[in-house]
Amino acid sequence: MDTASFVEILEKEGQLLADAAQVAGPDAVVPACPGWRTRDLLRHTGVVHRWAAAFVADRHTAPRPMDPHPELDGPDLVAWYRDSHRRLVDTLAGAAPDVECFTFLPGPPSALAFWARRQAHETTVHRYDAESARGGSPAPVAVEFAVDGVDELLRGFHARPKSRVRTASPRVLRVRATDADAVWTVRLSQEPPVTVRDADGEAECELAGPAEELYLALWNRRPLPAVSGDAELAALWRDTSAVV
Repeated sequence: MDTASFVEILEKEGQLLADAAQVAGPDAVVPACPGWRTRDLLRHTGVVHRWAAAFVADRHTAPRPMDPHPELDGPDLVAWYRDSHRRLVDTLAGAAPDVECFTFLPGPPSALAFWARRQAHETTVHRYDAESARGGSPAPVAVEFAVDGVDELLRGFHARPKSRVRTASPRVLRVRATDADAVWTVRLSQEPPVTVRDADGEAECELAGPAEELYLALWNRRPLPAVSGDAELAALWRDTSAVV
């Protein structure tokens, strides 16, 4: 997927997030985020949008803290979120392709591609949260985008030392999208997980399902799909894979 596609998805998903949050109201419980209500979701995601936009707009090359959450609520908070989202979309859409700034995951070919991809997935997952708080059927996640999101999570976030998914002895987990040509082999040990896009060798446990189901399950938004093999390994992933 290219940068323009990620920006287009980001724009759509942020609009859906704001619309769902507005209908849900600020006190609606966000099921997948213990202790959060819709106001917390809007405050968090809006601050992340502004934080991300600043790296690109101001070309910051070192990590920077996020701003405090605003004290806004109700319609004013929704309007603030919409403005935060608009700033991010406009910043990414107008940035030079070779802009240099801070990033924190491997994979994308440029800083702009990194931030467009990361914020598209950030916003999609939280759009699902807002729609879950609202109730009713959530918008679907396209197969190609869901596959990319699984790849970002497994080969990006969980390649970092921060990943808490560890095993005392080497273990192998496989993740398979049943509606796409996408398979990941995740090698677990006392070190951070090592993931490759292939199905080589035997795996002790396999998680298989449509790409959208895998995407939302691996981000702890839905139960894990079909599990074959060692269910304890699937449970270990579920219990320790939250991104920190």
